[in-house]
Amino acid sequence: EVSTEDPETAFCTLANREDLNPEEGSIYHCLYQFTRNEKLTETNKLLCDVCTQRHYGPKNNIKSEKYVYTNAKKQMLISLAPPVLTLHLKRFQQAGFNLRKVNRHIKFSEVIDLAPFCTVKCKNVAEGKTKVLYSLYGVVEHSGTMRSGHYTAYAKMRSLNNHLSDLVLRGRSPQALETEPVKGQWFHISDTHVQAVSASKVLSSQAYLLFYERLL
Repeated sequence: EVSTEDPETAFCTLANREDLNPEEGSIYHCLYQFTRNEKLTETNKLLCDVCTQRHYGPKNNIKSEKYVYTNAKKQMLISLAPPVLTLHLKRFQQAGFNLRKVNRHIKFSEVIDLAPFCTVKCKNVAEGKTKVLYSLYGVVEHSGTMRSGHYTAYAKMRSLNNHLSDLVLRGRSPQALETEPVKGQWFHISDTHVQAVSASKVLSSQAYLLFYERLL
């Protein structure tokens, strides 16, 4: 779907990105890089129908396929805050003709705020809110190499999130000012073995997939 936005607000977010100053190697830094503002110039210029018609006239009058390309800006932002947020970390890099596993620890927290990465007109966010908070409830970890390895998971056993139910079933935006992670006990699951673990153990894992549920 293509829509025309006010140029003054097209690249605005719910919270100021410049105040974020994310730590390198953190999930905030990954999100910041993924949603950064990109300039499309030279061979990456954007085909502009308006500029083409202004220069050559209506499209049906253009005998030879001549088009006008213009410099532009591009930015990936969240337009609808989901009830459940799944973050998939890229755990490989190109090394010549081979793929190499990335084992670097990415720092993440139990509560994250997506507001700096959401459009100023983000759906499912109550008017006037400048925070979009999520609480961690699951992590998938991969150990091994690109050719072989083992998947394990961390899951939090917790009470029902009524705000999440309202959002999924009725489309209501959360109103309560919940800023703390959902209380519960973390467990580590590896095949048939299940063991209770601390939150610090979860946060030190080599996350491959992160699962968050909406708080605010």
